[in-house]
Amino acid sequence: MAKLHLGDDEVELEHGSPIKDACEEAGVPFACTEGICGTCVIEVKEGGENLSEMTQEELDFLGETSEERLACQCIIKHGSVKIDY
Repeated sequence: MAKLHLGDDEVELEHGSPIKDACEEAGVPFACTEGICGTCVIEVKEGGENLSEMTQEELDFLGETSEERLACQCIIKHGSVKIDY
């Protein structure tokens, strides 16, 4: 099981799971869920290497960054990831 740390909360997710639902339950706002609007921008504090590679939608919206991601596009591969929103 992978661990997603959202502020003071910790959620266990299956390896290879999208983080969208866990983020939404924690209060991250969502709108389009397709990587276009940018509503769900999160800040990756630790463990970014444990997330999927940036999608083309993220690159188009955020550019090349290792600190920000779109929660609707992220999949947790394994390990532990700490985010802020």
